[in-house]
Formats: sequence, structure tokens, C-alpha cells
Amino acid sequence: MTHEFKKIIKEYGIAKLANVRCVLATVVALDGSSYRKPGVRMLIREDDVMIGAVSGGCVEKEVLFQAQSVFENRATKLMTYDGRFRLGCEGLLYILIESFTPEEALIADFNSIIKNRKSFKLSTSYIKEYGELEGYGTFIHLNSTTYTFNSGTKKQENSLHFLQTMQPCQRLLLIGGEHDAVQLVHFGLSMGWEVNVAITPKENKSISDFHGIDALLDFEPEELPVETIDNNTAVLLMTHSYVKDLKYLMRLKNSKPTYLGILGPIKRREKLLSELLEHDMDIDMDFIENIHGPAGLNIGAETPQEIAISILAEILTVIRKTQPVKLRDKLNTI
Repeated sequence: MTHEFKKIIKEYGIAKLANVRCVLATVVALDGSSYRKPGVRMLIREDDVMIGAVSGGCVEKEVLFQAQSVFENRATKLMTYDGRFRLGCEGLLYILIESFTPEEALIADFNSIIKNRKSFKLSTSYIKEYGELEGYGTFIHLNSTTYTFNSGTKKQENSLHFLQTMQPCQRLLLIGGEHDAVQLVHFGLSMGWEVNVAITPKENKSISDFHGIDALLDFEPEELPVETIDNNTAVLLMTHSYVKDLKYLMRLKNSKPTYLGILGPIKRREKLLSELLEHDMDIDMDFIENIHGPAGLNIGAETPQEIAISILAEILTVIRKTQPVKLRDKLNTI
């Protein structure tokens, strides 16, 4: 959700320059099931433009209608949306709508947090009662400083609190710059991930070859800046060169990405890992065992686009610590 909040902050800056006021809607609680879970947010401009979503599309018009009173009197309010009677979603949503006027210091600190890939916390006070909740709202904790989204928000001792720790944006590092990387760039960006591509100087590629990526790392394998790889970074080795893959693995051996995948068949993977161990017998076996190769889930993928989806699906299962199953086979709620 960090990437969604990052977009909200960016879009607020655009609205402010245009002298357009904004309010923020946050799903703070849920009874039952719903398309989106508590913690999702949506920015609403007074010209009825909405950034983000709190559902699959069925709730947003009601949120827009309920937001009008917040624009008028700036008082925070709680609304409910009962999908059990309207949509059959079997869920009752509690949505807090508050004036959104973050100060410049908050925005500057937030951008610094995002740049330095640090986590931050949000705390939203509410009660499960429809109507105005004067003084209720959200506190955001950035490093050692706490801010509110508007000047009217005060601490509420006898209320419910929705607490949320936001991790750095998920990052996808693609090592290799062939045409199949372009598809992974496209889908990774559409998921809100930061995407970096690593190439070697001899490949003669530029950042324009990978539209929308955050960075192009142009280094020899031995010089790849592995210190930027953290536990919110997924790495995919896809150079289509055995020699390059081996060199990159040697460079990556002391890093701890959340996911490390390799393209190619099982025999190629086993040969790579055997040679890697020959080069360094002291390599951490956890590094070896956490390598996913061939990368991806077996979904019958054939085209580059389908293969990209299967790889990203596997990365998600690793990040979320889940086992892929058909939703119809799940016994508990989704």
C-alpha cells in the first residue's frame, strides 16, 4: 500500500498547485469480506476527481457523495457501506473521511523516507458510529516526528485506533536487458513496484529502452551495487548468458533479497549452482536454497507477457508467504 499512499501525496501536491481542496478516505475497519482490506486509502478532490480506490469500483460514488460535507465544514466523519445488502460482498466497510491538508514539512519528510527506503507508521482514530467525528483522524509517524493530515486532528484516548506500519515500496531488480525484461518492467510498474534494470556497458542500452523504470544500473557484474538490495527487493536473473549469470551470482551471494529467481531449465540452474559452489565452498547455503529456478509458477504460460505474469505471481507468493491455490478451494475467507 506504500506505493498507493506515495501517489496520494504526489497528487495532493498537484491539486494544491491548482488551488483544489482534498479530503482523504481510509477504510479503518471491515466486518466480513470485501475487495479491499482496511488500510486502503483514496484521495478525493473537490472537483470530484478521485485518486486510488477503496473497493473494486462499487463504493467510490457513495464515498464521493459522503465527502461533500467534509469539504463544506472540514469535520471528519465516519461512513459505512454495507455490501451484504447491496452487492453480496458479505462485508460491512467503515470508512473515515478527513480533510487532507498536510504541511510542507510532512511532505518533505515523507519524500525523504521514500527515497531512503525506510518504513513509517500511521494511526487513525475512529469509533464505529456513523456521522461527524470532530477531532478524529490520522497521525503519521515519520522517523522521530509525528504529523497530522489536518490541524483539527487531536489525540483520542477513548476510541478505536487503526494502526498500520508501511514498509518501503516493493522493488523489482531485473538483471538483463533483453526484450523479455520489457514485459516484466510493464507489469511490475503496473503493480506499483519500483523497477530497476541492470545491464552491462557493452549492451548499449539506455533508460528510454525501459519506459518508466526508476533506475538503469550500467555496471559490469563484479561492480553491481548490491548494497542497495534490501529485504523488500526481488531480484530476477535473466541475462540469457550462462557466464554472466554465474558472475552475477558471485556478486549477489552475500545479499539478502526477498526473492531471487533465475530464468532457464532445471539442468541449467543445477549447473550454475554447482559451479558457484566450486568457486566458493563457504557460501551460505541459505542463499542457495532460496534461489527460485526456473522462476515462475506453472500456469501454462507461453508468451513473454504470460511468462512475466507467472514470475510476478511467484514473487508475490514469496513476499506474502502464501501457497498458490484456487480461491474456490479455500475454506476460509479470501
